[in-house]
Amino acid sequence: MTDLTARAEAAGLCVEWEDAEGRQQRVADAVLEAILACLDTEGAVAPFITADAGRPVMLPARLAGLAGDIRLEDGGVRAAQIGEDGAMPSIADPGYHHLHIAGETWTIAVAPLRCPAVPGAGLWASAVQLPSLRGERPGAFGDFGVLAEAMSAFGKAGAAAVAISPTHALFPADATRYSPYAPSSRLYRNVLFVPAGAAAPESGEELIDWSAAIPDRLQDLRIDYDRRSDADRAAVAAFRTPERALHATFDALHTYFHQRDRATGWRHWPVDYHDPNGPAVTRFVADHADAIDFYLYLQWRAEAALAAAGEAGRAAGMPIGLIADLAIGVSGDGSDAWSRRHELLTGLSIGAPPDPLGPDGQNWGITALCPFALRRTGFAPFIATLRSAFAHAGGLRIDHALGLKRLWVIPEGESADKGAYLQMPFEDLLRILKIEAHRAGAIVIGEDLGTVPPGFRDTMAQAGLLGMRVLPFERDEDGGFIPPQQWDRDAVAMTGTHDIATVAGWWLGRDITWRADIADRSPAPDMAQRREDRTALWRACAGDAPEPTDPQAMVDAAIARVAATPCPIALIPVEDLLGLEEQPNLPGTIDEHPNWRRRLPDTTATLLTRPAVAARIATLNHRTIA
Repeated sequence: MTDLTARAEAAGLCVEWEDAEGRQQRVADAVLEAILACLDTEGAVAPFITADAGRPVMLPARLAGLAGDIRLEDGGVRAAQIGEDGAMPSIADPGYHHLHIAGETWTIAVAPLRCPAVPGAGLWASAVQLPSLRGERPGAFGDFGVLAEAMSAFGKAGAAAVAISPTHALFPADATRYSPYAPSSRLYRNVLFVPAGAAAPESGEELIDWSAAIPDRLQDLRIDYDRRSDADRAAVAAFRTPERALHATFDALHTYFHQRDRATGWRHWPVDYHDPNGPAVTRFVADHADAIDFYLYLQWRAEAALAAAGEAGRAAGMPIGLIADLAIGVSGDGSDAWSRRHELLTGLSIGAPPDPLGPDGQNWGITALCPFALRRTGFAPFIATLRSAFAHAGGLRIDHALGLKRLWVIPEGESADKGAYLQMPFEDLLRILKIEAHRAGAIVIGEDLGTVPPGFRDTMAQAGLLGMRVLPFERDEDGGFIPPQQWDRDAVAMTGTHDIATVAGWWLGRDITWRADIADRSPAPDMAQRREDRTALWRACAGDAPEPTDPQAMVDAAIARVAATPCPIALIPVEDLLGLEEQPNLPGTIDEHPNWRRRLPDTTATLLTRPAVAARIATLNHRTIA
């Protein structure tokens, strides 16, 4: 073993890895050196241990044989004797307890064995893109108020939940940054989803014009802010914390420098403003108190409006309610990276290695929590992120759940193939996730699509995380479609996701046409394969019935097939409930496809009463699980 290999492995880098086709790959020495130069592995590890409820707690060997006392989270105190093997007797109650021993205080994070179970069987839910929703009031895009209307409509229709894409804080001053998966911060909300009191412009367009809609929304919200009542002022003052004020300061600074210099993020600000605690920022805070108060007010409004949306689902009888979504990382030039850069991987972005579907790999242009910083801080950043995500929700989807175990890290400026896997403290993260899910009383869905290492799905299932099983991907080794009765019970069943073609679009080959047009090539070869797949899926669903020309028949059959699985939840994107042809997002594109811009044709309540949609909902409401 070379010195470089030893240093890489000590840092948790996988020098060798297995690709999607089962071939062993080795990371180039230059790539390892570049990644190691970015990793801050120094610093004392916090006295923090995770354990499973009812099982012995393993402590460092140096504490073997010592005695201390434990203060339980509920306030109880008991004696603790550490065995000669370093084991402490089990703690039954999940939570964060504190062991005082040998002049030290250790946090003992005790996790339940599983995340909360789905509250029932044979449930169904829908997934919506929040901006696509239309409400009773006109508006250029959907917001938290419109989401509350949708929650009520779906609840009355029999849905157990509504899943949404992330609502993390974005960059309000920059109308080009509206992707929900590249946030400024995962700790705060997207203030653009605050319902504005001023009359919104009418929008009957099929696509959102973010360049006009975002400034209009901020202008309307500024009117609300200027008219705020004394009660509002008092509520915002009570809501204010140093952390929230710092995020509002970032938004005010970003607005200032974006308008002045077209700066896209803090890295393009004058260097004096790179330090949140520096004198330049202190002067800015003093000179721009009103701008900062405006963004703090919007955060307060956003939190209240999201809470109201969650409550609307519960009031409509949903046993789960809102299913939130947690993005895997944040933008390197956003609020978290500015004010919490010691918590994040610096100089590295995350993505995915090359595979048959993406021969060049993927560089998502975002960063993530640093495993060494997590250990130094007692996992405080991860706990805070989860608590923000679980707030107001009865469920949480973890985007790219494999990121809890390992991240494909890439030196900034390099292509995705010049990366390596970095190991994360998986057991600790998983236990903390179970604790926080238990505290929130929420189910957890882990996005486990694509290539995952052997055993990962089994570990998820043992921990009570639901996987995702998506109709076009559920095939056997010969390429045939797996019968619905054989789908995994430890997963949600889906007709599709926001990243793939809708059922109707798949049937018509809309995704193929889009990619062929963008690449300026013929769609013929892919269309030929799609016709074969189409015939195979129809026969799997309908036997010898004649293959239809109308894609709506396939939509009906696809929903019925997903409804027939033993999965506890059938999760149907609203685009499939409506039989729409276009998908919300086409991965790998920015401007070529109108990602995150499509709108639904009418209000949710109206759409759900359409005869074809009502028939599909009836199929879902009659789900039974043997």
